[in-house]
Amino acid sequence: MKLTAKPAERLRGLVRRLTASVDELDAEELRAETRRSGCQSCGEIRRGDLVTVTGRLRTVVYTPRANLPTLEADLYDGTDTVTLVWLGRRQIAGIEPGRTLTVRGRVAIRDNRKVIYNPYYELDPLS
Repeated sequence: MKLTAKPAERLRGLVRRLTASVDELDAEELRAETRRSGCQSCGEIRRGDLVTVTGRLRTVVYTPRANLPTLEADLYDGTDTVTLVWLGRRQIAGIEPGRTLTVRGRVAIRDNRKVIYNPYYELDPLS
């Protein structure tokens, strides 16, 4: 008996979901969301690009500095991370770990990491 492509694909997908780690499944889900949204993936963006990316905040850190406080957040989309930096901000309502958002801005490089300074952002509705 020959299996058609669809049942075989479903079986492979089921085995993959059963054997993959939670982090792998989360990354897969985030990549799919990036494709659906039409945004660029963090893994493909380069310095100087004006981009729109979507993902989930992994960390949010307030960095007190004498001359200019900053709020920094790592946005992960399943392919790579881009650091968002808001200069002169101590906190922003809704910017918290685990929150999904879409940001727009120009990519810079700082300490070999992709960074967007003062990005325009849209918080995705809580689900």
